[in-house]
Amino acid sequence: MRVIVPLQSFVLGHGVHHQIKGQLSPSPSSSSSIRSSIVRTALVSSSSPAVVSSRATSMYSHEHESPGHIGFSKCLDDPYDRTTNPNGVVQLGIAENLLAMDLVKEWISENVKASLIDSEVSRLVPYHPYDGILELKTALAAFMGQVMLESISLDPSQMIITAGATSAIETLSFCLADPGDAVLIPSPSTRGYDRNLKWRAGVETIPVPCRSIDNFRLSISSLELAYNQAKKQGVKVRAVFLLNPSNPIGNLIDRETMHELLDFVTEKNIHLVSDEVFAGSNHGTDEFVSIADVAHTEGFDKTRVHIIFGLSKVLSLPGFRIGVICSFNKNVLETGKKFARFFSVSVPTQRLLVSMLSDVNFVQKYIEIKKKRIRRMYELFVEGLEQFGINCFPSSAGYYCWVDMSNLMRSNSEKGELELWDKLLNISKINVTPGSECHCVDPGWFRICFTTITEDDIPIVMERIKRITDKQ
Repeated sequence: MRVIVPLQSFVLGHGVHHQIKGQLSPSPSSSSSIRSSIVRTALVSSSSPAVVSSRATSMYSHEHESPGHIGFSKCLDDPYDRTTNPNGVVQLGIAENLLAMDLVKEWISENVKASLIDSEVSRLVPYHPYDGILELKTALAAFMGQVMLESISLDPSQMIITAGATSAIETLSFCLADPGDAVLIPSPSTRGYDRNLKWRAGVETIPVPCRSIDNFRLSISSLELAYNQAKKQGVKVRAVFLLNPSNPIGNLIDRETMHELLDFVTEKNIHLVSDEVFAGSNHGTDEFVSIADVAHTEGFDKTRVHIIFGLSKVLSLPGFRIGVICSFNKNVLETGKKFARFFSVSVPTQRLLVSMLSDVNFVQKYIEIKKKRIRRMYELFVEGLEQFGINCFPSSAGYYCWVDMSNLMRSNSEKGELELWDKLLNISKINVTPGSECHCVDPGWFRICFTTITEDDIPIVMERIKRITDKQ
C-alpha cells in the first residue's frame, strides 16, 4: 500500500517564510524539488516490488521446481572436471556431443579466416533475409540429404533457417495452432516441447504414452484414443509432433509406422511435424527414414508434413543456434518467414556454416568418425551399468541411454523415481533426467547422456553410481 507523507509541515506557500529546524524555507522552486524528493522517498520505502506478468511468474516458478532446472544449476555451480574439480557434479543430463569436438575445432581454426575475415564486408554486415541466406539453405539441403541418405532432394525454397530448433518448433506452433489448441506427442519425449509450444504460443501438449511392455513402440490406437478424448473435452487437436530418432529412447520409426501416421493425420485432417534433429546420430544398424522420403514416394498430401532439423546435434554446434523448418505448405512457409524477424541468425554465422557444410570431405569424415566414437561410448557405458544389474533399452541413435533403474527404487512410483534421482544428484553427484520429466508412465526409467564425458570418465561415473547400489 502506498503511504503519502503529508507535505504541509515541510513545503511552504509562496512569499511565506517559516523555519525548518532553524533554517529559512527554500524558494518556491526549491520547495517543488523537496516535495518530489520526499514523495519519492516515501513511495520507495513503503511500496511493494514491481509486479511482473502472471505468465512470467508461472514460467519462473515452474522451471525452478523442475528436476531439469535443479540438476542443470547444480552442474553450473559445481561442474566436474577430472583435473581441476574431480569431486564436482558430472553433467549427464544434456544431449550434447563432445566426442567429436576436436574435429570441429580443427576445421574452424583452419577455415575461419578464409570464411569470414577474408570475406568482403558487403557479404557480412548489411541486412539479409530474416529466414536465412540462399547459400546456406542450399548447403543445408545438400547436407541433410547426405546425413539422412534420402532418395529425394530438398528444395531450399521450402526451408526457413531459425535460431535453433527451439525457434523452429515454436514457429510451427504459431502457424499450425491457436492458443488453447493441442498437439499429440508420443511419449516418452523431450521435456522441451512443453516449454517450446506452450510458453508463448499457448498450445497445449497431450502426451500419448508408449509403454515399456510394448518396447516403447508407437501405437496408432493410442493416438486415436488421445485424439478422441481431447475431442470430447472440446479441445482441438491440430497436429502430431513426432521425434525421430526418439529423444530420450534412441529408437527409430520404421516405414510401416510412418505410413500409418500419415494415414492417421490425413483422416483427422491435421498436420504431422517430424522432429529429426537427431538424424545423423545413428550408431546402430537400424535404418533412419525421414518422413519426407515416405511422403514423397508414396503420394501422400505433403502440405500437412513439416520437418524440424538443426546443427546442434548432428554437427555438435549448439552455440551456433541453427535450426531449420522444411515445409511443403506455402502458407506455413510464408507465415514462418514473417515470424523469422524474431529469431534470425547472424550473417557471419551463416557464412561460416556455408563453408563448413560445403566441405564434403570434412562432413563425410566427421560423420564416420563421430558414429564410431558414439557407438564405442554407448557400448562401454551399457557394459558399465550392467555390472549393477541396470539394463538399457536397445538404442540405435542419440547421445544417451534409456536406462531402467527401477531395481534401485524404494517404491515403484513417481515419488520413488524422484527420490532416486535426488540421490544420484546429491550423493553420486551425477545429473541425469528422470523419466517423469519426459512424460514416461512407467516409473524407474532415466535418460543418461554419455557424450558429455570421455572414456576415462566412465569408471568414475560407475564408481559414483556404486555409492547408491551399495546402500540398497
